[in-house]
Amino acid sequence: MKKNLVIIGSTGSIGTQTLDVVRTYPDHFGVLALAAGKNVKKMEEQVREFHPKFACLFDETAAKDLSVRIADTDTKVLAGMDGMVMEAVMRTADVFVNAVVGMIGIEPTLAAINAGKTIALANKETLVTAGHLITRAAEEEDVSIIPVDSEHSAIYQCLRNENHKRIDKILLTCSGGTFRGKKRAELVHLHAKDALKNPNWDMGAKVTIDSASLVNKGLEVMEARWLFDVPVDRIEVLVQPQSICHSAVQFQDGAVIAQLASPDMHLPIQYALTCPDRFPLAIKPLDLTEVGSLIFEKPDTETFRGLPLAIQAAKAGGSMPTAFNAANEEAVALFLKDKIEFLDIYDLIEKAMAAHQVIPNPTLEQILQTEKEARENVERFAASGS
Repeated sequence: MKKNLVIIGSTGSIGTQTLDVVRTYPDHFGVLALAAGKNVKKMEEQVREFHPKFACLFDETAAKDLSVRIADTDTKVLAGMDGMVMEAVMRTADVFVNAVVGMIGIEPTLAAINAGKTIALANKETLVTAGHLITRAAEEEDVSIIPVDSEHSAIYQCLRNENHKRIDKILLTCSGGTFRGKKRAELVHLHAKDALKNPNWDMGAKVTIDSASLVNKGLEVMEARWLFDVPVDRIEVLVQPQSICHSAVQFQDGAVIAQLASPDMHLPIQYALTCPDRFPLAIKPLDLTEVGSLIFEKPDTETFRGLPLAIQAAKAGGSMPTAFNAANEEAVALFLKDKIEFLDIYDLIEKAMAAHQVIPNPTLEQILQTEKEARENVERFAASGS
């Protein structure tokens, strides 16, 4: 039976690769609606190829431009958060793919869950900042959340048909990022152009920077805590520089089940759309004799403070993960504009966390307010240099 997809973040890295899967299997997947930020040109191309009923751009000026450009099509243009939420609850939608970057994905994901849609989740910030709201809603509505991140997809696959109560710990892997092996002294005065070179993965700019700082892995620890109901203390991060072992689960009897594959995001994206089935995929098959051996290392948390700061935020709980995430987003935005240096990202996150008063069980409104305050604090700290 053909699945109808709603894809938000369709013009980004995960979104475009999701459409690659649709392009490969047009008899299995249809595109009902697309949404993105403000990339008018890319959205127009996607509308003309996939003929969705709706296309939404978060930026209202961009949405008006899109309306003019695709006036000759049957696609209706929507704008802003209201437009994304409207797409999320479409009656004939089967799967809601959240491929946006940042907290913008929370409201439409909640709306899709309440509408009974299966969630294919690539937007880690949704669970990091609102995990208690998302998981509660999913449980109440009996909705499946299928992870798209390669690491969480790997864990999800390792746990199929396994008793989650028998988990000893989750082994969450990472490549180590652009600066793996470097010490703090070597990272002084580094700028965006130095960091945008992930050794294994083709990702967007923000995620590439997060990978380099290990903030990304900290966010994934928090995400895994909600996805798999495992305490943070039982999630161990390992550096796997070849990006072949995408993560593993160790059980109480000592057995470790791992998922291995070539580093290509098409695989976890496609699996999220087809599971529990598997379809052929045109990526390089993994040749274990060619790999030879797998390398595992402990992360350098003294140099790459993004991970320990994230763990600190996770243990503080409540609204602190939101403060951590929002501070990082704002700091990375400044870094990409060359307004701060790489190591400043950590200092700004730490200061924003110290300035935040934790709200134990925040509402969505309080989460969004925490985000606003954390961003403002980062701007203020960066401007003052203190």
